[in-house]
Amino acid sequence: MPSDEIAVLLSRVALKDRSAFSVLYSRSSPKLFAICLRILRDRADAEEALQDVFVKIWQRAESFASSGNGAMGWLAAITRYHCIDRLRGRRPPAEELETVVDLADSAADPEQSAVLRSEGRRIDTCLQELDPDRARAVRHAYVEGLSYQELADRFAVPLNTMRTWLRRSLLKLRECMDDDARPEQG
Repeated sequence: MPSDEIAVLLSRVALKDRSAFSVLYSRSSPKLFAICLRILRDRADAEEALQDVFVKIWQRAESFASSGNGAMGWLAAITRYHCIDRLRGRRPPAEELETVVDLADSAADPEQSAVLRSEGRRIDTCLQELDPDRARAVRHAYVEGLSYQELADRFAVPLNTMRTWLRRSLLKLRECMDDDARPEQG
């Protein structure tokens, strides 16, 4: 359908001519529906969007004359923008809020930070009670992630000796941490 014919129909629709609107619908709806379907990718949603688009065309036909666009381009633009708005409306805002909440919760609150610092000081104090080699082995194993074999090589001891060092050191650390956690009685 020539754009001039659509322009004439739009000018008649601006005057609320129902028969012109019916002809405009029958001649332009297949192309506008294709735009809806391409953007929305759902037939039922595209059909509903097309109805909304034609309501907008009925309400805004008088603004076509001042738009300076070609008639079919004007109809296609209204259709595209409406479908894009529908897509934006599909995205639940709750997802965005959950993301913001997750980001806000990712940092430790001041109380948690204080507890973590206190625990770190207690661990350091308990590590100082171990033999220096044993304390270094524990740090290398559990902070740096070295394997038993890497530790045995580094400290020039047999593998089973390193395992024993670490097991006994962890038992002493646990005992020290438990003692520090108990309230003083007196």
